[in-house]
Amino acid sequence: MEWTDQGIVLGVRRHGESSAIVELLTREHGRHLGLVRGGAGSRMRPLLQPGNSVRAVWRARLDEHLGYYAIESTRLRAATMLASSYAVYGVTHLASLARLLPERDPHQDIYDMLEHTLDDFGDAGDAAVHLVKFELAMLAELGFGLDLENCAATGETTELIYVSPKSGSAVSRQAGEPYRDRLLRLPAFLREHDGGRNGWSDQDLQDGFRLTGLFLLRHVLEPRGQSHSDARDGFINAVNRHRAGTTAKLVNKGKCVR
Repeated sequence: MEWTDQGIVLGVRRHGESSAIVELLTREHGRHLGLVRGGAGSRMRPLLQPGNSVRAVWRARLDEHLGYYAIESTRLRAATMLASSYAVYGVTHLASLARLLPERDPHQDIYDMLEHTLDDFGDAGDAAVHLVKFELAMLAELGFGLDLENCAATGETTELIYVSPKSGSAVSRQAGEPYRDRLLRLPAFLREHDGGRNGWSDQDLQDGFRLTGLFLLRHVLEPRGQSHSDARDGFINAVNRHRAGTTAKLVNKGKCVR
C-alpha cells in the first residue's frame, strides 16, 4: 500500500531511540498516523512541529497497519508561532479539535479551512475569529451544525443577533427582545445577511467563543466524556492579554482614548 498526500502536523510522540509516530491531518486520507524513522532526530524535529504543512508519502504492507511516512516540508509555520503564546495555544487547540474527526476519514473542507486558519494567525483578533469559525465548522462536520441563516421564530434573514441555546437556531432582534436574557448573542462576524461578516469587537469574540463552546461541550465533548481542552482557555486568555497590551500601548502613545 502506498499513497502521497498533503498534510498538516497535529502531533508527534517519540518511538524508540530515534523514531517518532507522527499524526497528520491529510487532505485526501483524513487524520492519519505513521512512523517516521529518525523523526526524533535534530534534522527532523523542526519539520515535525504542530502547525507545519508537509508532503507525505505513506507506505505499509497492509492498509490497516501503522505504516511509515516519508515527509518533506512545504510550509514551516511553527517557528514563527512559537514567538506568540496565543498562537501556541491556538495550534494546540486546533489539533485537539481535528482529533474529534474519525481516523482515516477524509474531510477536505476541514483540511482547507485548517490550513487557511493557520496561514492567518499573525494577528490575535483575526486568529480568534478564525478559531471560532473553525469550531463552528467542526460542529457542522460532526453533524451538529447551527442554523444561523433564518430566524427560528419568524423566518427573517436580517437583524439576526441572537441564538437559541436550546435549538442552536438564529433569532431576530424583534423576536428575541423579550427573551434576550436567555438567548446567546450572535457576533457580527457570523452574521451572513447583515453586512457585518468582516467586522468584530472584543465583545464579539467573547460571544463567539461562548456560542461555539456551549454546543461543542453539549453535543460533542460531554458525550465522549471530555471537556474543553486547556489550550482553548489558554488561547482565549492569551488573546485577551495580547489585545489589552496592544490597546495600552496605543493609549500611551496618545493614539487611543478610552
